[in-house]
Amino acid sequence: MIPDSTIEGWLREDLGHHDVTNEVPGETTGRLVAKDSGVVAGLDAACAVFDYLDVTAERAAEAGDRVERGEAVLRVSGSAREVLRGERVAVNIAGHASGIATKTRRAVAAAQEVSDDVRIAATRKTTPGLRGIEKRAVVAGGGDTHRLDLSHMVMVKDNHVAEMGLEGAVSHFRERASFATKIEVEVENPEDAPRAADAGADIVLLDNMSPDQTAEAVDLLAERADDTLTEASGGITVADVPDYAGTGVDVISMGSLTHSADTLDYSFRTG
Repeated sequence: MIPDSTIEGWLREDLGHHDVTNEVPGETTGRLVAKDSGVVAGLDAACAVFDYLDVTAERAAEAGDRVERGEAVLRVSGSAREVLRGERVAVNIAGHASGIATKTRRAVAAAQEVSDDVRIAATRKTTPGLRGIEKRAVVAGGGDTHRLDLSHMVMVKDNHVAEMGLEGAVSHFRERASFATKIEVEVENPEDAPRAADAGADIVLLDNMSPDQTAEAVDLLAERADDTLTEASGGITVADVPDYAGTGVDVISMGSLTHSADTLDYSFRTG
């Protein structure tokens, strides 16, 4: 559910203080049409914009659907003035979200060519104010949201280790976190992976390691015969995914899913 205050902010940003370009009389219809093929996402938010303006909006596709060039994903009807007021905001949101879903789907497909077990996940590298939309777009593409905010999981990063040491940092946060909160520890070389697990990490983040180093770390952890999860992260591209998927790692997380996805091009056509 997107708050009305958020939608009002989006519209105010786009319309300014004295918009006259949308002062069009009468009623009209409109449709959101894909100009490229891709994966649909963001239509809930686009519909919310039109609902806020008392424009009837009906989805012609659902999140996660494959859309081909020329297909309509959303149809609207109502006051021409309000339809035109909502047009650009709806197009921008749907295009951005669909671009993320499309890139995520490509990454998931690349991983599944090698392994059905590895997950593709997003990160917290999201656009301020749009995290919910972007994370849902990742899900629409078949990916995993990862943590939604800092409170969902404790992430022991290099700065924590520098201040308290690896074991000290894990102990420090374990004492303060709920029993239900998982702890993930970031390591930068394979030898530290079992050390992090021994310290009590539920998940070991293999940060900025090559595929060979990642495989070495996974093998070292496998020797412990426990259920510690492994995550590979750090500059991984869609082209890199197959190499990492073949290492035995459980999760491949990619900040580029949200911060570098191309927008899926949509056109809004009235009448």
